[in-house]
This record gives sequence, structure tokens and C-alpha cells, in this order.
Amino acid sequence: MALAGAGCVVDALCPAGHPLSKMRSVRRAYAYRGLMPLHSFGEAIADAQPDFIVPGDDLATCHLHHLHARESLHGEAGQWVCELIKRSLGAPESFPVVYARTAFADLARAAGVRAPQTEVVANLDDLKKWVSRFGLPTVLKANGTSGGEGVRVAHTLEEAERAFRDLQSPPLLARAAKRALVDQDKSLVWPSLLRHRSVVNAQVFVEGHEATGTVACWKGAVLASLHFEVVNKRSAAGPSSVLRLIENPEMSSAAEKMVRRLGLSGIHGFDFMLEAHTGNAHLIEINPRATQVGHLALGPGRDLPAALYSAMSGEPLRAAKKVTENDTITLFPQEWMRDPASSFLTSGYHDVPWEEPELLRACVRKTWSLKFWDSRQDALPTFSAVRVPRS
Repeated sequence: MALAGAGCVVDALCPAGHPLSKMRSVRRAYAYRGLMPLHSFGEAIADAQPDFIVPGDDLATCHLHHLHARESLHGEAGQWVCELIKRSLGAPESFPVVYARTAFADLARAAGVRAPQTEVVANLDDLKKWVSRFGLPTVLKANGTSGGEGVRVAHTLEEAERAFRDLQSPPLLARAAKRALVDQDKSLVWPSLLRHRSVVNAQVFVEGHEATGTVACWKGAVLASLHFEVVNKRSAAGPSSVLRLIENPEMSSAAEKMVRRLGLSGIHGFDFMLEAHTGNAHLIEINPRATQVGHLALGPGRDLPAALYSAMSGEPLRAAKKVTENDTITLFPQEWMRDPASSFLTSGYHDVPWEEPELLRACVRKTWSLKFWDSRQDALPTFSAVRVPRS
């Protein structure tokens, strides 16, 4: 919606029945097939001929990385797709780093960014050595996961060992089959059949509260940014449901340094912990995709879609009208699902997509919509294929 409002023509790739396919803002929706993801992406890109791609989740970004690797083997025939992906995401050299949590944390510290010590733990012996060095609680994270799904905080060695086994284990075949048949999500089928084990990282626990930022960037330079402290979450390890807009120079500086170091383009999110006693911002991970607050126009330097459109088109920046003067943003449907009686539904700016009735209906249709949004939005790939209208 925000990209269309900024002047883009937007096509989408999404699973059958996804709300994106019913939105007025989307000119055309292409079908994503979970068992043939790269073929789905290739077909959509060939037909839509986009100027830019905005991945809506981590799996979509991963598919784009793999598509770039595949097309780079085809020489001149694959050059256009490779250039499109590079223009959309940034330097291909950054692709392995954004999914390797330890490599990203190491790079952050090398760039002068405050980031907690992070290491790959390959087995239980590695885990025990980590705990003996850094103590408890500790955080365990699996590569390639998002939305809190692959994160565990362990307060005892026994908890840490259970979390390690859970995070490293391949998806159960029954779980993959249920996702495929009930949720039409086939993303777990190949990992389950091939018994794929995730890389697990241990990260030093930072006592404090969560904060998040998202940036629009172009060839290693930040164009616009939004930074928030997390007020409420839908669940302990789940996505945010209420945020408060803040100015935090350390968060801004960290994002700018990482965007420059990785040569990023597009929309990327950064998660932080604000240390309880000092307020220091510790960068804990990157989200190499659009995040759930990136569409908000909140004043000069805080309109990501407008900044991205200006960079793509070469036209002067035309920022949208500020959507609210309220610094508290209540995300729909997350906070409503967390607590239908929440005071933030009225005290904050409640970000309800009134302009897209089909999307709104999909959010409120039944009480099982929480499960619907978890599986469709967090686990299934979506991307927006953007074209800049030519005069």
C-alpha cells in the first residue's frame, strides 16, 4: 500500500489465497509454489519485469539469494536477473552474512558497533564450553529463522541443551505435512525430507528491553529510517504489537555503519537490546527484508517508501503526509490478537488498513486468524515486484 502510494506500480508473488492477492494496491499477484520456489520467482520476475524487488520475509530473501547464485552461472543470459537482485538487496558479498548470525555479529564489532559476543555451537560439548565461559542466562538462535521462531533464552544448562536439540533438529515430517496440507505452506517439506539441521548460535544475554529499527538504503547509504522501542509483544518470543517512536543516535549510527559495510540496498530491519542500567544499544541481529513498521510515514527522513521511490526513479523526494503525531504505534492485528481489551487500541495510533477491506476481513474473519497470520505471514514467502512508471 505504501509503495503504491509513493508512486510505484506493485505486483506481488504470494501463496494462493494470501490476502496480497486480493488487495487493490496490487496490480497482479503471481502464485508462489513451495516445492518449486525458484521457478516461481523466475516466472514472476520474467513476466512482471520489475525495476526493484522488496522481499516481505526471510525465506523470500533466501530464495532471491539462491536465484542470484543460479543465474550467475548462466553468464550473459542471467545477467539481467542478477543485476535486478543486486539493485534490490545490495552487494552479493553481503548475502551469506545476513543469514549467518555469528558472522554478522563479528562484522558489527569490527565496524565499531556494540554487539554481543556470538558463536556457532556445533554440538552439546560446544554449548557446555560456551556456558562455562559466558554464564547463564544465554540466548540460542538458529540461522535462517525469524519472528522469534528460532530463538530461545535458557536460564539453566538443562534448558540450554533442550533448546539446542530443538533448534538444530530437522522439522518433523508430521509438522511439515500439516503445514503443507492445512496452511498450504510447503516450505518445510524439503528440509524435513532431507533431514536438514539448522546452524545454532549462542549469544551473550543482554539484560534490558528490546528496540527495533528499519531503514531504506541505496548502494550502502541510508535514505530514511525509523527507530522504535518495543512496548508490547504478541508473545514472549513473537513479533512486536506496540512500539514507541524514539530518537536513538547509537541505533542510527549502528544501522548506518552496517548498511555501509555490507553495501545494502532496499529495506532492512535491525534489532537491538537497550541495556537496562546504561541505555547502551546492542545490535543483536539484522532482518534482510521489509519489516512490519516500514510502511509508516512519520515525517522528514522517516518515509521509507518515498525515499526508495526517489532513489529508483531519480525524481525529487515527495514524502507522504505524516500519518500521526502520536509516538505510540499500535500494530494491527497483532495487539488486537494479544488483548482485544488493550488500552493501546485507543491510546496509540492503531494502524488498521481501512483502505484495503479484503485485507481487513482476512485479519478479523475468525478466531483462528492468529494461527493464519503466524503461518502465512511469518513462514510463507512473499515479495513485491515494483515498477517505476515512465513518463
